Amino acid sequence: AATPLVPRAGSAPGLAATAQDGVPFYAAQGSECALFEHCFDQQLPLLIKGPTGCGTTRFVEHMAARLKRPLITVSCHDDLSAADLVGRHLIGQGNTVWADGPLSRAVREGAIVYLDEVVEARKDTTVVLHPLADDRRQLPIERTGELLQASPEFMLVVSYNPGYQNLLKNLKPSTRQRFVALVFDYPTPEIERRIIVAESGADEKLATRLVKLASALRRLTDGKAVHAVEADAQNAAQACRAELQQAAEGVGELGREHGGLGGVLRRLLGGHLELAARRRVGVVVDPGLDLGAELGGDRHQILPTMSASRAEM
Repeated sequence: AATPLVPRAGSAPGLAATAQDGVPFYAAQGSECALFEHCFDQQLPLLIKGPTGCGTTRFVEHMAARLKRPLITVSCHDDLSAADLVGRHLIGQGNTVWADGPLSRAVREGAIVYLDEVVEARKDTTVVLHPLADDRRQLPIERTGELLQASPEFMLVVSYNPGYQNLLKNLKPSTRQRFVALVFDYPTPEIERRIIVAESGADEKLATRLVKLASALRRLTDGKAVHAVEADAQNAAQACRAELQQAAEGVGELGREHGGLGGVLRRLLGGHLELAARRRVGVVVDPGLDLGAELGGDRHQILPTMSASRAEM
């Protein structure tokens, strides 16, 4: 029967071990430390999902040191094979010898193995984890005929960044359902400020400014925000192209005579139409560009660009 989830001493939310304890600093945001300890005690595999830079790697390092277990970290990538994890035969001095991979070493030694960005690994590689991640806790080594039984201290931890996911890179349901899931997010501004002060020695004022900068950058690179900006750019470019086409039809031969619509706008409107278009649809049309292509020429192109500053709109 599963034991109740009871935090150990020093694992209350918001507490973190310091370098003086010989444990990497980690500022807890909730009960994630207690959950990790519970999974370790109950021999359950753990899956951590969170954005880049939210502290998943430091969290695992912190917990491994706190539990006094060796940590073996593997950064997964497209070329990571099952042999890279389990092991392979090596040739040396006329003989072949077996060399354990990081996963086999962790199973034998009772270590915590951490597979970072596991979705980057090949599908045939993650299947190797299945017998280790269920109640069997076994690792079959086909090339040697061994069947390794994981020691009670062994723990399997994997992580991935949901922002990198696509249809081709995702955990199979048969793999995902074997893990206890833990969802991470960026720390609150107050916790992040404490982290910066503790890790870098920066003063409170500088740490506060860095936290504000980081928050702004994360909003800028948020997937939904990027898609919204891309959609706005496409709509703005289409609207500007339509207006320029209408203007091109109006000036006709005058456009050809003066080297395209860009020349006409410079001579007749003094840049006012460009400013109006910028304020209306958020697109800047460089007055130096010739737009003869829209007037039937074959040497020019319309090259609308996004405004360098949204404040101009």
